[in-house]
Parts: sequence; C-alpha cells; structure tokens
Amino acid sequence: MNIPVNLATGSLTDRAQRVASVAKAYADCVDDKGRFPDEAVDAMKAERLLSIQIPADLGGEGASTGEIAELCSIIAQACASSAMIFAMHHIKLSSLVEHGNNSDWHCDFMRSIVANQLLLGSATTEGGIGGNLRNSICAVEIEGDICRLTKDATVISYGAKADAILITSRAHKDAASTDQVMTAFLRDQYTLEKTHDWDTLGMRGTCSEGFLFKGEAPAAQIFPKAFAEIAAQSMLANSHILWSGVWYGIAVDAVARAQAFVRAAARKSPGQVPPGAIRLAEVSNLLQMMKSNVVAAIKAYDEARRDEDKLSSVAFAVAMNNVKIASSETILTIINHAMLICGIMGYKNGTPFSLGRHLRDAHSAQLMISNDRILGNTSNMLLIHKQDTSLLG
Repeated sequence: MNIPVNLATGSLTDRAQRVASVAKAYADCVDDKGRFPDEAVDAMKAERLLSIQIPADLGGEGASTGEIAELCSIIAQACASSAMIFAMHHIKLSSLVEHGNNSDWHCDFMRSIVANQLLLGSATTEGGIGGNLRNSICAVEIEGDICRLTKDATVISYGAKADAILITSRAHKDAASTDQVMTAFLRDQYTLEKTHDWDTLGMRGTCSEGFLFKGEAPAAQIFPKAFAEIAAQSMLANSHILWSGVWYGIAVDAVARAQAFVRAAARKSPGQVPPGAIRLAEVSNLLQMMKSNVVAAIKAYDEARRDEDKLSSVAFAVAMNNVKIASSETILTIINHAMLICGIMGYKNGTPFSLGRHLRDAHSAQLMISNDRILGNTSNMLLIHKQDTSLLG
C-alpha cells in the first residue's frame, strides 16, 4: 500500500479548509453522478486528517470529538457527502480509540491507520432486522485462532472504497440477537458481493451500497468489549455529535447563501429593507439554536467521559438522543427558510443561491438512524428516568 503524501501543515481547521476547497470543486459532480468523492477523500489523507483522533502515543494527534465536529462542519459547507464520510470514519475510529487501547492487535491497527491513512467503513445494518443496529441475525464463528463471518449487510458505508470495515454480529451461534461483538476486517480479509445499489435523493456520494460480506481473519481482531458497551459509551455520542456537525455545516452554507441574496437585494435598492431581511433574522436565530445544541452535546460528552457510569446512564442516552432529534429536524426548517428568502434563485440549480443539494442532503438526517426509532427508545427510557431540567447539568 502506498503511504499518502503528507501535506499536513497548519492547524486542524487550516487543513480542513484545504480539504473543503477540493470538495467544493467536485461537489456538484459527486452529487449529479452519485459517485464517491475520491478527490476530497484523497485530500483528507494527504492532510492526514483520518488519524487525528488516535492518541499521540500511537502516532495520532489526540483530537477531541469537538474538534472533529468542527472539521465536519467545515467540510460540509462544501460537500455534505464528503463530510459525512469523514464523520462516519471518525465514528468508527472512536470505537478503536475508546475500546481497543488494551488490545495489542487494535493498537497496532491504529498505528497502521496513522501510517497509511486507512479509511474505515461501517457495517452495522443487516437484512431482516429493520435497521436496528443493536440486533444481529448473523454470528461470528471462531475456530481456534481464526474467526469467520458472513453477513447480509443492506448498507455498508462506502463499502467498496473502505480500507477496512468494522462489522457487527452475534458473539457466537447460540448468542441472543442482542449479544453482539464488533470485528475489524482489513480489505484483504473479506469479499463483497453487491446486493443493493445506492441511488438516493441526497448524500449520493457516500455510496453506501448493500453487500453480502464474507470475511476470515485472526480472532484477535474481535473487539475485547461487547458491542453493547461500545455503542453506549462511544458510538452513541460520537454519531449524534459528528452527524450534527455535518448537518450544521450544511445549514451554515444555506444561511450564507440566503444572506448573500439579501445583501445583493439591498445593494439594488438602497434605503429599502429587502423583503427577505426579516426572515434572514429568523433563520439566524434558528442557526444559533442548532449551534447551541451541538456545543452543549460536546460539553456533556466531555464531562461524561470522565465517569463510565455516567457515560452508560439513561440520562446521558436520553440527552444524546435529543441532540440528534433536534439537529435533524432544525436543519430542514433552516433550509426551508433559506429557500423562501432566495425564492426561485434558490429553487433553480446552477445559481450562486441554489439550495437543492442542501435540501436533499438534509432530508437524510431524520432517517439515519430513524427519528421514530430514536423517539421510541427515548420514550421507553423516560418511563424509568426523570427528565433533567437543570440549566447547569
């Protein structure tokens, strides 16, 4: 494998801005053709952004979830598909960082990610379980030092482009559907037979096709912790925060286009308040609310990470669920406001104020993971948990 050229200079935001410049140049083509944003991902690798979360003692930069969320937002202002790939990679990487640090194999794997800027894919969904990632039909088979897995994965995040896939299954053939493990398989340890295309309304460049996955690898590549703990202690918060960072970035760019439209109207009619000015003030308020929601989530996660009991608590799960619901619903309201401000120029493609791609990408937010499923889980938790109403947490 060729080690990516190292172009990483400057701050994390400087490096992300350079990636965003590349992503922006190809964003319309990626969306139109539904193709993987190779150029943007190559830029992420060149800027060495795929390993920034890994601790410094393993060669990484120890970037925090908040710092990564900021980079997601920067890239999303240029291309939502590129930003979502970046976010999904770091969500999977968080499982390694948080739960693989006591395993020699997983530590070596993190060093390899640093050296080679490997892109991590995710395979947590499966045919027959209705999108519930906390259940599996397939089971990993362990024979001596070897593990084997066959999974009908209806979606694998950019599966054909990933350098490794982190995949869930039952812990053994007699395990309950909720008794799951996660295993890291390297590209030369599995085969993919495509079963579902990825021709979607939005997020077209993520290329999350369905595959029949067949893998064989050393059993040491199974994570030492149960997937239930991984999901509760790292995946839940990182998913909802980093996804929200992407959605916030989409909203930021939509509002910027709306503001540019109002300013252009004001220059044409000096002394008159443009028709969209009041609505621009309203959408600015909504954008600030969305930002506050994400910032509060980052703060809550940073505090919870110091206490494993708090990290696994019902209160924390409810809070993170609420973050996802709020972000995924608010973004649609924001983009609708921006569309009303820009009018036909926002509705048309190919103008400086076009918002069609933003709107289509944003509609994925309520579906990954389904808001109805999350609300159902939250409602069950609230049967036994008193809602936290303090302002200071």
